[in-house]
Amino acid sequence: MESARTLLFVLLAFFTFLLYQAWQEDHKPAPEKKAPIESSLTAGQLSGDNLSAQTTPITSDSTRSDKLAAELPGQTNQIKFNESGEISPPVEVVTDKLKVMISPIGGNLISAELIDYKETKAKDSAPINLLENRNGRVFLALAGLYGENAPDFENREVVYNSVRSVYRLAEGQDSVEVDLSWSNAQGVEYIKRFTFHRGQYLIDVKFIVNNLSNQKIANRMFTSLRRDMTPADWEISEGIGLQSYLGPAYFTSESKFEKHDFDKLQETDLDIKTKDGWIALLQHYFVTAWVPQSDSVNYIDTTDKDLGRGDLAQIRITQDWVWIEPGKIAEFSAKLYVGPKIQSALEKIAKGLDLTVDYGILWWIGQPIFYLLVFLQGFVVNWGVAIILVTLVIKMALYPLARAQYRSFAKMRLLQPKMMEMKERYGDDRQQMSMKMMELYKKEKVNPLGGCLPLLIQMPVFIALYWVLMESVELRHAPFMLWIDDLAVKDPYFILPLLMGASMYLMQKMQPTAPTMDPMQQKMMQMMPVFMTVFFVFFPAGLVLYWLMNNLVSIAQQIYITNQFNREQEAKTR
Repeated sequence: MESARTLLFVLLAFFTFLLYQAWQEDHKPAPEKKAPIESSLTAGQLSGDNLSAQTTPITSDSTRSDKLAAELPGQTNQIKFNESGEISPPVEVVTDKLKVMISPIGGNLISAELIDYKETKAKDSAPINLLENRNGRVFLALAGLYGENAPDFENREVVYNSVRSVYRLAEGQDSVEVDLSWSNAQGVEYIKRFTFHRGQYLIDVKFIVNNLSNQKIANRMFTSLRRDMTPADWEISEGIGLQSYLGPAYFTSESKFEKHDFDKLQETDLDIKTKDGWIALLQHYFVTAWVPQSDSVNYIDTTDKDLGRGDLAQIRITQDWVWIEPGKIAEFSAKLYVGPKIQSALEKIAKGLDLTVDYGILWWIGQPIFYLLVFLQGFVVNWGVAIILVTLVIKMALYPLARAQYRSFAKMRLLQPKMMEMKERYGDDRQQMSMKMMELYKKEKVNPLGGCLPLLIQMPVFIALYWVLMESVELRHAPFMLWIDDLAVKDPYFILPLLMGASMYLMQKMQPTAPTMDPMQQKMMQMMPVFMTVFFVFFPAGLVLYWLMNNLVSIAQQIYITNQFNREQEAKTR
């Protein structure tokens, strides 16, 4: 039968789509290398008061040569000594959402635990730690100032002082400030201020520069994300198919949201000038992003070279130079988001930041499905039930197509005796047989492809929901009922895939079989429920639940529509 062939074709097309997406990620062209970007200050302007003597521009390549030296891997709580011989342990900050460690040396975040998110469902599971510098793993969120004798990351003499070693967001407090202070030999005072907010994963980072020297100075702020290129266990998507993206991303006012993965970074470094913009490091369900102050001209670059280790990569965004007169104070600021991919929170921080929740090319289907899921879950307070309700909504929306499909099946079944008669008459003359069948279809006003359209429409919905379950952190560790305690991973006992296979087998038996189908096609279609059962074993339980419910509703619809059609035929024969 034509619809059976179409089912086989659609499934093959789906697998081809997955392979094509993977191939695209591996073979997309590298960004064109741009010419060096000129800064608004020249080399002469940085070295003295003669603002017009030199015309050689500072380029982003010279910015890259600032050599952001890599933090050497070691224990997060490793004790170090400052130049006075005093012990300098990390500063600990605890809020209702975050527990972070800030190294006094450089004043950078070297650990960021998400209190509400665990690595696994186990009760004793450790919280997800997005930033690390221990056991060979490196992922750092760096921020500093470039300029002569400024606290950049390369200056190992910069050891910040803090009033306290532990800061906690107290009951009734909306925010907590952590001030790290340092002064250079010229008398310039630097305060690196972190502001943490209740209920948020967003951290305000500000440099306050008090130029108490007798010279005019120039500083520029940089923020960067640096990590090793090996995924952690929790960053790997379970099952087969496409994996959630892991790597750098950025946003500019010109190109909008772009990904620049580790492999492409090893081939071509970015070198971009933009108004506004941001950088990020995407992980499965989580994102770490730097958003500089909105009125700044920014320079985005990447590198995997000169970082102290061969397996490290970096994406950096640098603000423009600012002159600070003697006796004046200047401020530089940026926002650091380190947390889950919650779209409603991300879209409020910066334009396009919510695009880090990547639903692929079918985002225009995935987004409505996600918002519908969230809306329904607000009523039923169960993501599994919400998936079932979404299935019902989709099936109701496609009911007119389902009605045409099952009425076409019913008409085909009525024509079975005539088609068997044609098969006996024309024997192995397949060309003549096909021609006569088309004449019969035309005479009886039967569309042999009438059952294909709903299936073709259903497949994009299936793929979009696949990405929604893969990317939406709200569904991570979300229980359904009984043995299904996480809809984002495969069924541990394979019960849902087996039920799905049984429902597919029942649907196959309810559909008419064309006499022209050759034995090989018949065997392939008979094996399809088995093949799909094995395939779905590796899919997230939420996706299998959707397909199972889709099959069950389809069976109910076919029974109802077929009985309705039969009653109509009986009424005509009276």
